[in-house]
Amino acid sequence: MAHETTDNSDCPVASTSELRPPQIQVAWTALTTVADPEIPTVSIVELGMIAHVREVDESIVVDLTPTFAGCPALALIQEEIKAALAANNMPNATVNIVYDPPWTTDRITEEGRKKLKEFGLAPPGDRCEGGMPNLDQTPCPLCDSANTELESIFGPTLCRSIHYCHNCFQSFEHFKAV
Repeated sequence: MAHETTDNSDCPVASTSELRPPQIQVAWTALTTVADPEIPTVSIVELGMIAHVREVDESIVVDLTPTFAGCPALALIQEEIKAALAANNMPNATVNIVYDPPWTTDRITEEGRKKLKEFGLAPPGDRCEGGMPNLDQTPCPLCDSANTELESIFGPTLCRSIHYCHNCFQSFEHFKAV
């Protein structure tokens, strides 16, 4: 028998978690323990990287959507997912890399955005329709000032830009809206 959740709105942090079969609930709970390798204070669930979780022939199948297609940590994340599920009596889990639905920053949970800020990364703002988001005056995650400027559209990874805060005199990274 196959049970499925179709998006991350049904993850354990959502209010509808009690509607899922117990095995799927346990799987989602286990997935919340898997941290993003680059930002270890944020889980892959909080980043919205889990597209689907389903039970097929008494095994768990997880569809993982990377934050970008060239992510060098995908194999590591897959192994950590399998280890988290195995630790919860699901040793035969399968983890598929999927690109549909595509990942966007809209998938990051509110808790994930809070944790990004606590980590020192300015969380992504709203995506703009028909253009680039305004990266000038991105609020500083350290002092909340909007007296900032874009230093480089390119940060240490493709999903980040570098900014400077004129109030606290610190450079910071901004998680770009995608």
